[in-house]
Amino acid sequence: MLKDPVKTKNEIVEWIREYFEENGKGCKAVIGISGGKDSSVAAALCAEALGKDRVVGVMMPNGIQSDISDSVKLVEFLGIPHVELNIGGAFQAMKAMLEGSEDLLAICGTDKITKDTEINLPPRLRMSTLYAVGQMLPGGARVVNTCNASEDYVGYSTKYGDAAGDFSPMSHLLVHEVQQIGDILGLPYELVHKTPSDGLSGQDDEQKLGFTYAALDKYVLTGVCEDEATKAKIDRLHRLNLHKLRLMPAFEPSQESRAQ
Repeated sequence: MLKDPVKTKNEIVEWIREYFEENGKGCKAVIGISGGKDSSVAAALCAEALGKDRVVGVMMPNGIQSDISDSVKLVEFLGIPHVELNIGGAFQAMKAMLEGSEDLLAICGTDKITKDTEINLPPRLRMSTLYAVGQMLPGGARVVNTCNASEDYVGYSTKYGDAAGDFSPMSHLLVHEVQQIGDILGLPYELVHKTPSDGLSGQDDEQKLGFTYAALDKYVLTGVCEDEATKAKIDRLHRLNLHKLRLMPAFEPSQESRAQ
């Protein structure tokens, strides 16, 4: 729990301003708008830091999105420029390409993409879309990463999908702290406290993870988890997904191996 969420909110806003002064003076922030707490809070922080005209919201349904109205509500509430780009065609084309390859069938032993591939492909297409939009904007743009510390800890993000971006204003905030900031910003309650889901698995995030965000936040913050099965599950996910948090390993030749 943040002791002073107003102070933290102001510090994040100043941090965003400083980032753009050093890494993209005058350019815009581009952000994917899902209608959930993370994109809502991140967009609001950027709008306060840069002004609403310098934040471009991109809604990216995959075909039909049942809660697209939440995304519309957010961009209209903030008054930011926005566009809806449906990735459904790109997703279906990618799926057809992968499932139509006889070579892949021979290598993978199946002519169907896996459930995990089906879940992770849309976030990667969305991130490609955000960078495309950013490069089309006059003066360029920087892409907002909307991850939070709770989900990062257990790897609940897609590598090179929603885990990507140019700057991350909330990656050191736990889920309940993001919600504190959202409330301070005056965002609609139903967006900040919306039950999160990936929209594909048929489960909300907590059902898919197998534990609550409250239990996860407490463990990350204090190291305490009363339920041993939950603790073991969190530890396992953290261990398996550390590669998402670290820079890509790169071999570096020793000085002795190079000619002088």
